[in-house]
Amino acid sequence: MADSQKAAFREALASAKNIIVLSGAGLSVASGISTFRGSTASTDVNLDYHTPEAFKTVPGAVWFYHQRMRAQCFDAQPNDAHKAIAALSIPVVQHRIARAASTAPVHVTQNIDELGLRVLGMLPEAFKSEEQASNVIQMHGSIFSTRCTSCRHVHYSLTRSPSAKLENIVNENASLIDVPEDSLPRCGGDEWQGSNRYGKCGGLLRPDVVWFGEIPPLMGEIARRMNWCDLLIVVGTSFTVQPAAGFAKQVKDRGGKVAVFNAEPSAGDALADYLFLGKCEETLPEAMGVTEDIARLWP
Repeated sequence: MADSQKAAFREALASAKNIIVLSGAGLSVASGISTFRGSTASTDVNLDYHTPEAFKTVPGAVWFYHQRMRAQCFDAQPNDAHKAIAALSIPVVQHRIARAASTAPVHVTQNIDELGLRVLGMLPEAFKSEEQASNVIQMHGSIFSTRCTSCRHVHYSLTRSPSAKLENIVNENASLIDVPEDSLPRCGGDEWQGSNRYGKCGGLLRPDVVWFGEIPPLMGEIARRMNWCDLLIVVGTSFTVQPAAGFAKQVKDRGGKVAVFNAEPSAGDALADYLFLGKCEETLPEAMGVTEDIARLWP
């Protein structure tokens, strides 16, 4: 990492008034979560099971795949890149490295693994605040949430599976299969007894995540915040998935700066004012100057 590039980025970080971190799948690679694209993509990743059309035709196969994802995310732990981003939400750190910021930096993540939130829960009590979680926007939802396709009830549970029946089937089968209909997660749980109450209606549940072809429900809020952003820090994203792929250009067009942290070259490098290639769990803490903070806050 060139000292001149690092110094220029730190100067931009110190003078920015509205900072947004935009993260993608590359952020969680060091936590053991596979990406969809690039050299870190896993052969287990199948984009065919990330569409509403697939859920309509083969819900059992979609649930088999998403259950494996959910278990992987549940077992994962935040890495130093997550911790570097979270450190920006701590006033004593923010005032040192982003001292001109008029508001707390916002973390917009495309990831559904919740590691950007869970890392905040691991902070010592003295450094936690209620505002921290509200500044993490999960634009594609959470793998730990389900939504009923009948009554629309949304249920959140930080567990390995929404259904013991589903978990047992997935654990017993190594290859992708079509889970039987009577073993799919239902509104009201595995022991549903025929109630038609909201949240317990027996309808088929789906993962409450944004699939390809669906519009992220928080786009209005994200767009509002992007309008004021004067420093966008992009971490671990290939700039290929819309609408997130257009955020860097939006910030640049308004006169803002863009910093990119990726493991390898990407389509958005031409927009970068500051470009750091390498493992983001190494480059991000170093460039931000929070390595010692990480060691102190997450020993």
